[in-house]
Amino acid sequence: MPPPRTRGAALRQQLAELRGPDVPAKALDARALAALAANPGCRRRAILDGAGVNKAALAGALGSPSVFGQSQFAFTRGNAFESRVKADGGAELLRLAHEKLDPGAAPPDHARVPELSAVGPEGRAARTALALREAVEAGGWTLLDHPMLALDVAGSPAFLEPDAVVVHPDGSWTVVEIKSFPMLDGSADPAKVGAAARQAAVYVLALEEVAARLHPAPPVRHRILLVCPKDFSNLPTASAVDVRRQRAVTRRQLTRLTRIQDIADTLPEGTCFSPELTAAELTAAVESVPATYAPECLSACELAFHCRARSRAAGAVTSLGRSIRAELGDLATVGDVLAAARGEAGDPRDPAVAALRRAARLRAEALAGRPGSPGADHPGFGTIPETAEAAPCR
Repeated sequence: MPPPRTRGAALRQQLAELRGPDVPAKALDARALAALAANPGCRRRAILDGAGVNKAALAGALGSPSVFGQSQFAFTRGNAFESRVKADGGAELLRLAHEKLDPGAAPPDHARVPELSAVGPEGRAARTALALREAVEAGGWTLLDHPMLALDVAGSPAFLEPDAVVVHPDGSWTVVEIKSFPMLDGSADPAKVGAAARQAAVYVLALEEVAARLHPAPPVRHRILLVCPKDFSNLPTASAVDVRRQRAVTRRQLTRLTRIQDIADTLPEGTCFSPELTAAELTAAVESVPATYAPECLSACELAFHCRARSRAAGAVTSLGRSIRAELGDLATVGDVLAAARGEAGDPRDPAVAALRRAARLRAEALAGRPGSPGADHPGFGTIPETAEAAPCR
């Protein structure tokens, strides 16, 4: 008799069936893992990324093509800025690392920049691990330009390539993120900084796996170096960004991915996300997995337009944003909100219901004072009962 398949082998087979026959898996990169951390409650994204489904191709087959991604202009500008930062053996980058992260150490006058080329991602990852160990043993400053790191994701290695890793004289390691968005008067767009921090947190986790195989394990710093253009120039400046919170969120999400078997087991028999299927079949397959859509998905997920259309069609309040969803409590749809505001449904003791009724009453009173206005008979709200319990507006 053939030996029984292990749980890991069975899961890999199940995920391959979800992708479709002869459809290669799309490898997870740091951006995808960071996006998972940005929306950890979305089971749809978890199963699609865990199975290696090409979400861009899937979105196109569903009739909601994605425009998610970096423009060619931004890509070229970013490469040009990164080349400038790393010129002369990374002298300016190391100066910034010394200034922002380790001013008490000796200046990086004679830094090492080891060669990291090798055959294939596995070879490059092994060469990077060797270079990190040699840098710790040698002491001093070392700059690793585009190292290759491997991170275990749902039982399979995901190969990640940070912009750079700096090894300090004390043997500690720092992730470097180089971005082309400007840093004006010492600060940058918080949304872009947050995205960079989530991406860097993935690299920190991967570095910790490398460090864990060394004895003693070198410390991986949780303050990464974010390098950006200064003001409106092309001169580099930098800031130290603490990514401990993003690291913890990403770690939890990766742990959830390792239990992706639980999500896969809930899918109907024969579920498949192959782009070879018809739009109707793909829609049924995608809708069999619950999604947690929020407007932030538009900048992080290829399926965002499809999920937004479905969310709007269902009247889900999540399409208005997470903050509004949190304020509305148990009111999950726009219909529920309007019914609560009109006094047709909802517990008046619920603070959200009471606030909605008070807001509706105030609106009706304001409209009633305007010539030709519908006032309290406006069809959007209807007449609000005088007995409705009032609560302060939020």
